[in-house]
Amino acid sequence: MRITIRDGGPADIPVMLGMLDSSVEWLVSQGRTRQWGTAPLSQQTRTVESVTRYMTEGDVFVAEADGVPAAALTLTDSPGAYLAHLPPPGEPERYIHWLASDRRFKGHGVGSALLAHAAEATRQAGVDLLRVDCYAGDDRRLVAYYEANGFTPTQTYTAGEHEWPGLVLARRVRLPAPSAGRRPAG
Repeated sequence: MRITIRDGGPADIPVMLGMLDSSVEWLVSQGRTRQWGTAPLSQQTRTVESVTRYMTEGDVFVAEADGVPAAALTLTDSPGAYLAHLPPPGEPERYIHWLASDRRFKGHGVGSALLAHAAEATRQAGVDLLRVDCYAGDDRRLVAYYEANGFTPTQTYTAGEHEWPGLVLARRVRLPAPSAGRRPAG
């Protein structure tokens, strides 16, 4: 299976929503309903508005497996208002929103390829910090997934009336050191 990453945008909103619905269906089949509930996310106004906002305002990357959209994410310069209660990192960052995959491609590395691409895009933007947040309840498999992709847990939080357990994770994407004999700019 050949994985390629392409730039995306608002035209990919239906693709992203389809992937999110695929994820909800898979979570429900696993008995893991606390993360995103049981209803398709494409039918939830707040989710559609959030996906639309991040896919319009942020950088969008779509991983394709043999030409078929298999995973997507958005990348912005901050976590957004829903995490405004957490202390800021104190340095520039890039923040991943709405990482989703079509569950038909589970186990083929499309999500990991997309996370590696986001790390490289962050590094190329001259930023050393890449962060993401995720559901941290139940068996914490999602947390383990991010850890396996180079992220380290940094801050826990709860959201909503149902005390949804969340976790912010960070990954350093080391910037290259200045070349010998060159003076740093500034």
